Amino acid sequence: MKRKYTYLIVLFLIVASCAAFGRIAFNEFIILDDGSHITKNIYIQSGFNLESIKWAFTSVDTAHWHPLTFLSHTLDWSLFGPNATGHHLVSLLLHIGAVIFLFLFLNKTTNNIWSSAFCAALFALHPLRVESVAWAANRKDVLSMFFGMATLYTYAFYAESNRLPRYFLCLILFAFSLMSKPIIVTLPFVLLLLDYWPLRRWPEVTDRSTNNRLKMPAKLIWEKVPFIGLTIAISIVAFWTQNKAELVASIDSLPLITRVANAIDSYVAYLGKIFWPVNLAIYYPYNFHLPLWRILIYAICLIALTFAVMASVRKLPFLFTGWLWYLGTLFPVIGIVQVADYSRTDRYTYLPSIGIAIMLSWTLPLLFPDKKMRKKILFPAALTIMTILMVVTWKQCGYWKNDIELFNHALHVTKDNYFAHSYLAQASAKDGKIAEAIDHCNNTIRLNPYYPIACLNRGIAYAQLGLYQRALNDFNHAISLNPHFSDAFNSRGLVYVKLGRHQQALHDFNRAISLNPSESDAYLNRATVYEKLGQYQKAINDYNRINPVDADAFMNRGTVFYKLGRYQQAITDYNHAIRLQPGHADAYNNRGLAYGRTGHYQQAIDDFDEAIRLKPNFADAYNNRAYAHFLQSNKSTGCLDAQKACSLGMCKLFKFAKSKKLCR
Repeated sequence: MKRKYTYLIVLFLIVASCAAFGRIAFNEFIILDDGSHITKNIYIQSGFNLESIKWAFTSVDTAHWHPLTFLSHTLDWSLFGPNATGHHLVSLLLHIGAVIFLFLFLNKTTNNIWSSAFCAALFALHPLRVESVAWAANRKDVLSMFFGMATLYTYAFYAESNRLPRYFLCLILFAFSLMSKPIIVTLPFVLLLLDYWPLRRWPEVTDRSTNNRLKMPAKLIWEKVPFIGLTIAISIVAFWTQNKAELVASIDSLPLITRVANAIDSYVAYLGKIFWPVNLAIYYPYNFHLPLWRILIYAICLIALTFAVMASVRKLPFLFTGWLWYLGTLFPVIGIVQVADYSRTDRYTYLPSIGIAIMLSWTLPLLFPDKKMRKKILFPAALTIMTILMVVTWKQCGYWKNDIELFNHALHVTKDNYFAHSYLAQASAKDGKIAEAIDHCNNTIRLNPYYPIACLNRGIAYAQLGLYQRALNDFNHAISLNPHFSDAFNSRGLVYVKLGRHQQALHDFNRAISLNPSESDAYLNRATVYEKLGQYQKAINDYNRINPVDADAFMNRGTVFYKLGRYQQAITDYNHAIRLQPGHADAYNNRGLAYGRTGHYQQAIDDFDEAIRLKPNFADAYNNRAYAHFLQSNKSTGCLDAQKACSLGMCKLFKFAKSKKLCR
């Protein structure tokens, strides 16, 4: 009977999670990080090869070391390409897998199926999970949690028998979790908590001699040494990566007292979001003016709650485990060690929230000692809570539909959010709303004058309006704020190209590539400069790093092959461009020229026909078609009918041919 309930609960967790998060399948990629991690990453898009695998394990481009996450993105791109739906659904499946492992672990170790189910459901369906699940670039969260929860489930089997194969499997899964996202470095601490409850490995020595009481804890701690060793090693790599990477933080290192105050405030704020998940946003601006009285009250409450939990440790061990789980796993991202210019973010609750879910799931049944009353009240109450969470989560997923929805929502629910203004500027510019983009940039700079991305965005908007000197001023300022800002170098290089200052453009593109070797745009831009300078082989070398879904990139490389007289290679690239973008009139026109050069006049004419159908005012295509008809006719009959030639728009060409006696 219990096994039947287990299967039903697993089925419920799957169905409920799909219902709550399912709408992310229709969401787009967003500007923030999805480009550098997925849509503009040449290594991800090149598939599995020695170079891409080496990059995954050695890259510092994204300020994080998570090779398994990069490899998972590579697999997704191989399967789904630029279709965001597949990427989102894989993230959802990984989240569901983590939820199931959590439920199975709790059920196995506590033998309390309903509390385990409620805890897993609370973790699975909470709106705070949306940022981790709905954001494609945040695959690292769900992948790390999947392996982390698999580690816990495997550890439950190891605790039963202490068999070495199970221990090593735990260690391997933990390593996979760390290689997905180092944020799970606190897992050895969690394992020690679980040894106390629910595994009850610590209390076994309570009635033994003092010598034995010391041996058992020492054994449990010694058992975690390899896990701690992995944690230390990955932490060193993580710090090294962040120091090497292109960081665009807009605030200097804050005083310790400010960071401690923010940490105390964040502990309470996260608790508030867990119990009342409203006004959730992708970004919460740093509050530099926290009232002292509030920090003191929060600190007293946290300390008092901790003492209360410690005092009840023997009677209510799950409170001890759950509360220390929350405090301990949140500590690395609470702001004591400053890694970003935001005060908090919803995704940081992914692992810590399980501790609060454990506390609630095992405490609430104790409020109803009578079993009949417990069934009458708790079961319908639990279903009601789950339904409310599903509805709120479903609504929250809708805000992640696209950039405009996401960052407009952030502006609506937060105050003075310069970060949201900055990314709305990018989204507005992408939609051609340049004046609106500049307005958002001005708001960003007003709120935070030291934020280089705002200068970059405004410079890009000015460049689109042809105001190149203003654009250069903004790019120069962005680089002065952050000398390692590759996007600013790349954008300034594009303006130099517009101004015909090709050597300065090359310098900037070289700098952008040295700072961020995985970014495809800089290679493409440098290739176009090499092409303008007649350095065709260098252009081809850069085009060989081509984005496999960029039709223009294939067309540009095809044009270089055409100029070198390598017409068949040009045709191959034009074929790729057309396959990726069937409505690409220029690609049809250029392929027609290449066919004409190889003497395939009818194929050339067919391509010019298609180019004209796609773009009826395409003058070059009309002229090229006329010339192709002339060459085809001259080849077969020796002349082209004058009336046909003029109808094709080539009377001058016909007169020229006749004067040269090409026609009889």
